[in-house]
Amino acid sequence: MASAVADRAIGAVIGAAVADAAAQPMHWMYNADRLKEVLSGLEPHPEFRAESANPFYRRATGEQTCYGDQAFVVLESLSHCGDVDVEDLTRRTYKFFGPGTVYDLPLNDPYRPKGAPKAQLPIDGPWRNASLKAFIRNVDASRTETGCEVDCQMDGVTKMAPVVAMFAGRPQMLDKVEAAVRVTQNDDMCVAMTLAAARFVEHFILNGPDPNVLDAVVAQLRDPSRQNPQGLDKAVIAQIYQVKGNLDKESQELIPAVFTNT
Repeated sequence: MASAVADRAIGAVIGAAVADAAAQPMHWMYNADRLKEVLSGLEPHPEFRAESANPFYRRATGEQTCYGDQAFVVLESLSHCGDVDVEDLTRRTYKFFGPGTVYDLPLNDPYRPKGAPKAQLPIDGPWRNASLKAFIRNVDASRTETGCEVDCQMDGVTKMAPVVAMFAGRPQMLDKVEAAVRVTQNDDMCVAMTLAAARFVEHFILNGPDPNVLDAVVAQLRDPSRQNPQGLDKAVIAQIYQVKGNLDKESQELIPAVFTNT
């Protein structure tokens, strides 16, 4: 049993990294017609597209998005420290994404004026997103809290697998996830969503496949004695029920109905 749990924990980390690299060539394709055009020649295996179709940035196939790279830094810090060490994670994140790195491109400049001329897209290289730019500015300003307070993207969800894998089944797991997330994202909704995602991953690591996982996590979020209660847990439950209510829909039907293009 312990061996199976360990295998699933390792699988969560490797699976997250592979999935990120597999999707990277078609990352951030918001135009549904363009996505359909690209997928038409790839079905049923769109993963690891040889040529990038990303409209914002281009990286070689097999490389990570900025989300996957953050997960790598988290894994590296955990491996070195044996724990979530905020100081170490902050230092490694700055070193990986900061000045002089492959992410240090003109469009990615955290101090680039909002009114600056628009860059020609896609750029040749990785994309440093809003929370990473804010993180760099906060570190440069020697702020105690380095996380972006207004960004609620998926960074937290996509980089927490190594933390959950290390602490699954232990009462401090959610504490560790929150500490890691707030290094770059100090937004309460981001934290609440990431902690819910961590509960899902932990459930699968400890139990294996479970068709009732949505109900199991909702039960955790409803428990008055739950670990790390968040003021936004009720909102998270509502979103989980929205997902449950749309499980029978194909993505081509669901996305235009629920989401709008930007």
